[in-house]
Amino acid sequence: MTTTDPTTTPLDPELAAERSALDAAREALRLMREEVENTDLMLGDVFTDKVANAALTRGRQRRLAALADVPGAPLFFGRLDFDPGTVFVDEDAGSDPDRVHIGRRHVHDPAGRPLVLDWRAPLCVAYYRASPTDPMSVRIRRRYGFTTVDNGPRADPEVVLTAFEDEHLVGAPEADDRTGDLLAAEIERPRTGPMRDIVATIQPEQDDLVRAPLGTTLCVQGAPGTGKTAVGLHRIAFLLYTERERLSRAGVAIIGPNRSFLSYIRDVLPALGEVDVTQTTIVDLLAAGLPERSRPAAGWVRRVEEPFAARVKGDVRMAEVLRRDLWSHLREPTETLMVRRGSRRWRLYPEDLRPLLDELAGRGVAYGSGRDLLSHRIAHAVLSLMESEGEVCDDRTHEQVRRDPAVRSMVTALWPKTDPLSLVLGLLTDPERLARAADGLLTAEERAAVLLPGRPRGPRSARWSEEDLALIDEAAALIDRPAGLGHIVVDEAQDLSPMQCRSVGRRCESGSLTVLGDIAQGTSPSAARTWSTLLEHLGKPTGHLSVLDRGYRVPAQIIDFAARLLPRIAAGLGAPVAVRRAPGSLRVTPAADGLAPAVAAACRTALAGEGSVGLIAADAHLPALLGELEAEGLRVPLLDDGTGLDAARLVAVPAGLAKGLEFDAVVVAEPAAIAEAEERGLNRLYVVLTRAVSTLHVVHARPLPADLADEEVSG
Repeated sequence: MTTTDPTTTPLDPELAAERSALDAAREALRLMREEVENTDLMLGDVFTDKVANAALTRGRQRRLAALADVPGAPLFFGRLDFDPGTVFVDEDAGSDPDRVHIGRRHVHDPAGRPLVLDWRAPLCVAYYRASPTDPMSVRIRRRYGFTTVDNGPRADPEVVLTAFEDEHLVGAPEADDRTGDLLAAEIERPRTGPMRDIVATIQPEQDDLVRAPLGTTLCVQGAPGTGKTAVGLHRIAFLLYTERERLSRAGVAIIGPNRSFLSYIRDVLPALGEVDVTQTTIVDLLAAGLPERSRPAAGWVRRVEEPFAARVKGDVRMAEVLRRDLWSHLREPTETLMVRRGSRRWRLYPEDLRPLLDELAGRGVAYGSGRDLLSHRIAHAVLSLMESEGEVCDDRTHEQVRRDPAVRSMVTALWPKTDPLSLVLGLLTDPERLARAADGLLTAEERAAVLLPGRPRGPRSARWSEEDLALIDEAAALIDRPAGLGHIVVDEAQDLSPMQCRSVGRRCESGSLTVLGDIAQGTSPSAARTWSTLLEHLGKPTGHLSVLDRGYRVPAQIIDFAARLLPRIAAGLGAPVAVRRAPGSLRVTPAADGLAPAVAAACRTALAGEGSVGLIAADAHLPALLGELEAEGLRVPLLDDGTGLDAARLVAVPAGLAKGLEFDAVVVAEPAAIAEAEERGLNRLYVVLTRAVSTLHVVHARPLPADLADEEVSG
């Protein structure tokens, strides 16, 4: 490995050449961006098209964002030296191998010659998968090391290339498949603030998932630290590269467990040049389609269901309850329809109308569409009567009859209008109506559990829960089918209820999914026990299940400690395997003199190291603990749902928001309180214990949960 201090001179000639290549790539990217900025979008005074110009302007803004030189992200991170003639045909190349730099995006010079190849290009597969046993025409794989230089508060940090490391894949006795020093250093590098991409360190088994084709619904069971979230994000970037036109039309979305998680991952895709991806939570996704005029002042979600009620409302049986209730609105025809056309009267009797109603109801059409179709069926029946009497009819006649007040009134009487909010509100506030719709599906106890509290007079006064939003979304889909997306990534999917899965699946009926999660980290009352069942609820029963069980970031000492909980919380699930050990990465300390002083000392010790520090405690206990820590002279900012992680090195995290986040050092206060705080508290504790990638310090005044109390670990 060749390395140097950023200020050392003279430079190694090879290192100097690589720095020059990086500078040239950065200048070429600047020129590419400048060219887009200077593009004239106007079509001229005579032929100006405001709609077209607006679309072109939006496209240019997206292109400019994609061409941004992201601070802290070098334009290339690797190089491949191929056998001569593999990439370029050049008579002057002699016996020198073809060489390509690999980076986060494509960069070319003004003449169009590539300076950096996008990591997603087919040629770059070899960077991630070539090995001594299968070199894929690669002679040497080069990795680079970088150092960040702080230029002060008014300037972006500068990334300086300081080292490179060559891996000889053919013709060298030292060729092997071990992880190089620079690769290991990049994987273990301390990280402060939002999540970064892992494009420079993608492992072969991860790359295989990242490059799965668009038509494949991929389900990844990933243990902590295996990079499942990164796989999902990089798969989006890859699919947008290979299927950009198709996905640009259909749309792509990421669904995360909470807004703090979305804040944590927000920079990954922009760093890869992808800026046009929707990021949302399941609650925000479901609330987006609800009318703003009906939105309660305090927001749609105003209460948390008890676990039993949450499981019932999240159960797939509720879909049938809603379907029965909706279609029970149809009314039997009892009156004669009379349509006046000039001096003539045309009549349809109840026995004429009943087959029209039954035929539509039996076809499985959306309820809202059925109303419109019924008016057409009635108009057609009237026109048949008219034509049998010698009347001449055409499309205009059909439309006039369909819009006749008598026809419209009959349609409303037989097929009443409804909306999702009114439907669910009426069902969950009327015990008799609920009993009719749930007959044979729900027990009396289950029906009582799902009723809304109080006596809401309308949607604005109702105290909705997350589970209620899934019911409203189901009702909305029964009335009018929703628009779909081309691809959806669902992270922490194991916590979705069957009804929430149906909501996601409906939005991707003709598209594909990337489903990410860990059965052991399921904490919701309806958390999935098996991936096959969850995929069925998503409408993708043939989805491909892959398992990532090699942890690259979390040390073995931490993984092994947390894995003691697995036999109790996820029997049959294999324990993750850590690829590295880090002596001293785990400490378990009894707080003999009080919890707060011991936690304060642990936090200060963690701050003496590098990277981010997370203090995690039970949600209900954290505010009081923070007050005690302030009395100890340590003020810790509190993370709430929606805030980012880049405000301070040390942040206090409620256990309920820890899922998906990552810190270099974690201090866990009172594990027993986390385990006892909720029905699946041990699963929550497993999540909390696996958030650290360098050091984990567990501080407890009460006895540890039995599975963790086998031994004390210190030092």
